[in-house]
Amino acid sequence: MLIMLGGIQIGVLAACVVLFVPMGMAGYHLSRNRMLFFSGALFITLAVGVHLTPYFPSVSDFVSSVKSVVVYDNREDSCINLVNEVVWDVKPRLISSSGDGTVDYDKVWDWSKNGKVKGCDFEKLGRGDVKDLLNGSWVVGDLHKKHSDYEIVVDEIGMKLDFVWAPYVVNLTSLMMGFKQNRTYPDVLVMGAGLWHMLHVNNASDYDVALENLRSSVVSLLPFSPELDTDGPVTGSVSVRSPHLFWLGMPILINGMLNTEEKREKMNDEMCHAYDSALHNSRLLRRYGGPLLLLDIQSLSWNCGPQCTIDGMHYDGTVYEAAVHILLNALLIESHQKLGSS
Repeated sequence: MLIMLGGIQIGVLAACVVLFVPMGMAGYHLSRNRMLFFSGALFITLAVGVHLTPYFPSVSDFVSSVKSVVVYDNREDSCINLVNEVVWDVKPRLISSSGDGTVDYDKVWDWSKNGKVKGCDFEKLGRGDVKDLLNGSWVVGDLHKKHSDYEIVVDEIGMKLDFVWAPYVVNLTSLMMGFKQNRTYPDVLVMGAGLWHMLHVNNASDYDVALENLRSSVVSLLPFSPELDTDGPVTGSVSVRSPHLFWLGMPILINGMLNTEEKREKMNDEMCHAYDSALHNSRLLRRYGGPLLLLDIQSLSWNCGPQCTIDGMHYDGTVYEAAVHILLNALLIESHQKLGSS
């Protein structure tokens, strides 16, 4: 916990010290004269220190720097928890000239403009900002292209982007173990799994166990272990800098729109709730004490609504565009970078 003291707080602290320290000393049977002398000396020392601090640049600068660090850390903690606060404006747009009533929708999203979120200055990053942010990075995500692995290298900024087809949590755990064994760690890691497991395994308890195993493997990649509640290094870890870790959440499933009977039967509301509970119980997500920051596709898809999906499961690219910008803004916060010109 970080504590910031201003002039008033320091004065109160001084008063408390002056009051309670002599009382404590009285408990040790000091004479009345000695206790009064000590009280007076302590009060004068604290008073002089408080009033003369502004006249000593080095001390003043130190106090200012501590204040700025505390303020920034508080802002960082607050904003990282608000980065998913996105609102939608979805409006119908008639696109058919044949009069058959076919309607498309304009889908516009942005961060909420309420007080706390507005103060975070979240922005949709331009091409130049993204280049600066990801310059020289190795990014790994479990998104897929025709259920296969592939990679992209952006020579202009020295960035490598790996896509890994990992439909089950056990695949992600194997991927983590591979990173550790090879002693190579990406700068940014985006992972997520659940829909395939829900459809083909359909067992929330099994999913829960798999997530707990994944959490253990992810924690082993970190230079410090949140599980052990210690500042000591994790055994076998050689990484000094932690990768930026994200969990790609599952979307809202609209059961009536699912395109097969098997999906409608297995991917019902009760099962979706059970899988959400398993994710919560696993403590994989940062909001529950874990290492991964959630990219809340569930919230994004819910607020965009049924107009943003044709099958109740796969959502329009606009939803995932919002998730990408959420990720980029979270990276800005975590890396203490500021936007340049786009």
